[in-house]
Amino acid sequence: MESIEQAEKPRTGRARNTLFRRLVDIVSMPSGGRLTQQDRHMAADILLDMLFHADNEDRAMCARRLAQSKEAPRRLLRYLAQCPYKIAAPLLEENEAFDACDLRDIAMTGTPDHRLAIAKRKNIPGMVSDYLAEEGEDHVLKELVSNNGAELPEQAIDKLVRRSRDVPALCPIIADRLETIPSHALTLFWWADGPTRKRILQRYASDRLEIIDSCKDVFEMMADEQWADPVARKAIQLIERRQRNRAALERSPFDSLESAINAAALNGMDAQTAQEIGYLSGVKPVTAAKILGDEGGEALAVLCKATGVKRDFLPVLWVALKKPLELEEGVVHPQYHHVSEVYEILSVAKAQTILRYWNWALSSAYSPGAVQAGAGTSMPANEEAEFSAAQRTARLVFGR
Repeated sequence: MESIEQAEKPRTGRARNTLFRRLVDIVSMPSGGRLTQQDRHMAADILLDMLFHADNEDRAMCARRLAQSKEAPRRLLRYLAQCPYKIAAPLLEENEAFDACDLRDIAMTGTPDHRLAIAKRKNIPGMVSDYLAEEGEDHVLKELVSNNGAELPEQAIDKLVRRSRDVPALCPIIADRLETIPSHALTLFWWADGPTRKRILQRYASDRLEIIDSCKDVFEMMADEQWADPVARKAIQLIERRQRNRAALERSPFDSLESAINAAALNGMDAQTAQEIGYLSGVKPVTAAKILGDEGGEALAVLCKATGVKRDFLPVLWVALKKPLELEEGVVHPQYHHVSEVYEILSVAKAQTILRYWNWALSSAYSPGAVQAGAGTSMPANEEAEFSAAQRTARLVFGR
């Protein structure tokens, strides 16, 4: 006689196995035959209830059968897609029936393997990409950004740029994405490698001709108002055509920017000379410090080109900053050669746009609070902190 435990234990006999497979056949049946959608959904409801009591082998079989089915009810697909990855893999990789809400739900409840499979899908809706970017798993992000079928909304790019500071391999891929805008690219420039920096400067620089032409009468209005409006004064920084600061030249111990560069090469780059170079270049001290302290040196090329410094002074500034000019006697150091190429490819107008953008973004929004808050701030304190490109850039660049 059977024990009570044996009697209560569910039996997996021929009837259950046969019913299970018949229901899989019905649910996976292509449309166009006698099967109505109502029948398919009822069969799926029964099948799903049986899957709760099935073993992983049966679940895996069901997932394989439904991998190509666009008609299978999504509740059933969602359940299978949230099973262990080996079961879910065929659905996550192949099934096109999932919508954005399905995929986001699976990403939220699944494992890193589930999220990686989603990042490899042929098409990824924006809200799903945004969630994957928020999770910040390095291997998933690399797959996501490399996937041309992934829709990357601006919020996702914001998160990817922030993450790229710790994952430099993301920088060149982000820089090449069509969704990336200048504020993204000119921010991640500061931690990108040399080739990526060069691409950023070539692709995202502009000459501002339309902006300057549209706003040229505003300069006269502001002069009449004695430049009293701080908001307008901040905004005009990015639009103004003239780069060198003539007022700073009148107060400077140097008679030109070139003289300041020569003095730095002869006597060493001290804090006062560096500050004077910044003033004469028309940039704020914090921007000048960031550019002169740039390890790669591409920012120096931008500074020199934007201010009209002739190419002969680029190596002078390079040496003043104690950077190696030659690898050995008569052999130009590769890094200086790269930076000199950057200088040559930029037009003065485009270099000015980049320099002015950096000065606007890095100095107009800079504050010790931005540094303390860092790039990983939680909720912004106000709408400007949430939406301002300048504040976002300052937090990322200085927020260490």
